[in-house]
Amino acid sequence: MEQALLNIGFGNTVVADRVVAILSPNSSPMKRVKDEARDDRRLIDVTHGRKTRAIIVTDSNHVILSAIQAETVSSRFESLIQAEAEEGAKGK
Repeated sequence: MEQALLNIGFGNTVVADRVVAILSPNSSPMKRVKDEARDDRRLIDVTHGRKTRAIIVTDSNHVILSAIQAETVSSRFESLIQAEAEEGAKGK
């Protein structure tokens, strides 16, 4: 079975089914989430030195930092979900 991959920038992808949340990093609670993940060694930084614009939380409790806007990542995720739904409807 093929897994849908969500592009999170700079050639990096994450399995779409594993994504729990796509968050904006601008609030203090999100900064705490990032700091706690770093301390627990659950943080994956794929920003390539650029400003963090999205925080992605996975079902394994890993926190991924992306330099792509959270709205852009969300729209890509939404497109993947819709494509999977359409593909599933065709298969029936």
